[in-house]
Amino acid sequence: MSLDITRTTEIAIGMSKRRPFMLDLVKRLFREKPLGAFGLVVVLILLFAGIFADQLAPYAMNEIHLSDRLLPVFSPGYFLGTDHLGRDLLSNIIYGARISVIIGLSATALQQVIGITIGGTSALIMGKYDLIVQRIVDAVNSIPPLLILLTVMGIVGQGMIQIILVLGITGGIRDARINRSAVIALREHTYVQASDVIGCSFLRKFIKHIIPNIMYIVIIGFSIGIGGNIMQEATLSFLGFGVPPGVPSWGAMISQEGREYIELAPQLAIWPGLALGLVIYSCNMLGDALRDLLDPRLRGGLGRYTISKKRLEKIKARVGI
Repeated sequence: MSLDITRTTEIAIGMSKRRPFMLDLVKRLFREKPLGAFGLVVVLILLFAGIFADQLAPYAMNEIHLSDRLLPVFSPGYFLGTDHLGRDLLSNIIYGARISVIIGLSATALQQVIGITIGGTSALIMGKYDLIVQRIVDAVNSIPPLLILLTVMGIVGQGMIQIILVLGITGGIRDARINRSAVIALREHTYVQASDVIGCSFLRKFIKHIIPNIMYIVIIGFSIGIGGNIMQEATLSFLGFGVPPGVPSWGAMISQEGREYIELAPQLAIWPGLALGLVIYSCNMLGDALRDLLDPRLRGGLGRYTISKKRLEKIKARVGI
């Protein structure tokens, strides 16, 4: 009987391995994690709006109509109303999505690259290098992130490039500890030790054997990091340290005309705030769902990814066991 179960499991694993990984992941996401699927849909809508903002926005960026100042929601020609300069609020929110997409994706990608590089090399080299690097990481983690961001942005000035670099570098240093722990756990595996025996270079071992085996951490960190970086950009823009004036950003929209006209036209703060909250919530839900599906330490993670009980029963019935 045990041989039959073993054979069934091998058949199931072989069948599941032939299925495309990403397709299987998306199917499980929609079937098992509805909130995560909702987050994925919202993130894709955000990405679509950011890429095609020029085609989707009813009006050009910062197009002014002084005769239509502070119009309410559902006004003719202005679905979400206008601001104090007669600019269409819906168009500004769509263009703000482009800013969020650019900063969120770019800063998070840079954050993951720096985190993997610092944490991975520190775990593999060890010794004095690891000691020095980890003390620097500890020093950065001991300072409140917002304080670091405000200080650095006050020095380098406003701008999208500055925001991407500051968020990516500081976030990567903070994430280095997580990646270091994951690489230390992999370092004792047989295939890593075998790469040392056959004379693999440090770079080849790092790229071919280490990075592919911590990709679940990278995917989870990337999905969660997008929402965090969008929130930090909005915070900086709200405080006047983010994007330059005139560039539509959800945080700047809430801070400037949203605060100034909160009683006369509350929609100026409500709609950008709702867009910001929905995107951040969706990114967090997507990250949590991916963690549940991919993290082998959690129930339902990669350790049982290739087969479920229900699927095993179907396969056993199919093969007559």
